[in-house]
Amino acid sequence: EGMIASTKREQSLVELKESDLVFVGYGVNAPEYNWNDYQGLDVKGKTVVILVNDPGFENPESGKFQGKTMTYYGRWSYKYEEASRQGAEAAIIVHETEPASYGWSVVANSWSGAQYGLVSKNGNADRVAVEGWLTLESAQKVFADAGLDFTAEKELAKAGPYSKALNSKASVTVKNSFKTSESYNVIASLPGADSPDEHVIFTAHWDHLGKDETKEGDQIYNGAHDNTTGVAAALVMAKAYANLNIKPQRSTTFLIVTAEEQGLLGSKYYSEHPIIPLNKTVANINMDAMSVLGKTKDVAVIGMGKSELETYLAKAAKRQNRYLVEEGHPEAGYYYRSDHFSFAKQGVPALYAKGGEVPIDEATAQYRKRTNVIVRGCYHQVCDQFRESWDLSGIEEDAQLLFEVGYELVSSEDWPNWAETSEFQRQK
Repeated sequence: EGMIASTKREQSLVELKESDLVFVGYGVNAPEYNWNDYQGLDVKGKTVVILVNDPGFENPESGKFQGKTMTYYGRWSYKYEEASRQGAEAAIIVHETEPASYGWSVVANSWSGAQYGLVSKNGNADRVAVEGWLTLESAQKVFADAGLDFTAEKELAKAGPYSKALNSKASVTVKNSFKTSESYNVIASLPGADSPDEHVIFTAHWDHLGKDETKEGDQIYNGAHDNTTGVAAALVMAKAYANLNIKPQRSTTFLIVTAEEQGLLGSKYYSEHPIIPLNKTVANINMDAMSVLGKTKDVAVIGMGKSELETYLAKAAKRQNRYLVEEGHPEAGYYYRSDHFSFAKQGVPALYAKGGEVPIDEATAQYRKRTNVIVRGCYHQVCDQFRESWDLSGIEEDAQLLFEVGYELVSSEDWPNWAETSEFQRQK
């Protein structure tokens, strides 16, 4: 009940025997923020216990990291990667709803059952053997059993780089059976007239969570909002580009990727095996879970301040009498949770923006209140299905907006760059 464990290693049996538990605070090694929870620590063969999010989240006034805004150091994927680099045997994250930005049910649904990963040459032997999550209650008990108070230890971890041996041991057995499956990314390009080798790539993911046959009644995760909306926008845009009277000078490419819900696997695979060289990829514009809440006066930029692509977005928004704002919940780390991140990690400027939270009029405000309850409640649930009652005018406006950003880029010779403060820079 209180723990979920899995492995990325391609082995039928992974056993963790009597492994020493060590609390490593946020599990962050960030030289640019002068923060290393692993300082002077040898965690080889040990199990590290890690807080979710990063040191800025519950300390927004401290000037640490980026305050409420999550950096990549706050993401669970980073924490497992870093624990692996440090040579730990296992890494377990303590789930807390507020800093995680989702409830335990999301962890339970996403991490149980079949897990997908990219096949690797070394069978992921360089990953920690066990990756897991603990509920807050279970973590409190583990700390109490070690004679420690979880809340007090967390306070110390918030104050600065921190680690503490928990004087207890973990034993975990993970049994795996393997199936390899193939899934497809779909790519289509409209060649440019003058510089066809230079591309702007639009992305959207076509997968969702599939089917759960243990459920009574509806078993299908349709993923209508997340992410049929993005795929539909991409198809409409592709058609509009194909119907232009004059071909733009650069190529426009649509990449519809798979396995986003299993850890951005389709876009990760593409970014590591690109069809269009990354140094010829001008920008990536991503569409994921577009707004079914009607028209808005504002446009929310996820990861605001990261790149010059926002200049183009601001110009297009002005034509719609709209303005740009920071996303509503920067602490949730959404910039690291969709397919544009795979491009960003490789240095390609990547934009993720959608309708904001200021409704265009009172009727939309009322509709928004009603619909938002459903949208939030159905995130990653079987009830995320198409509804006749949806007002799609917001998606229409946002699709037009992103179409125009792409159009300006494929009609120019500009190479937009990352902001100097961003954690990403163009690879030379």
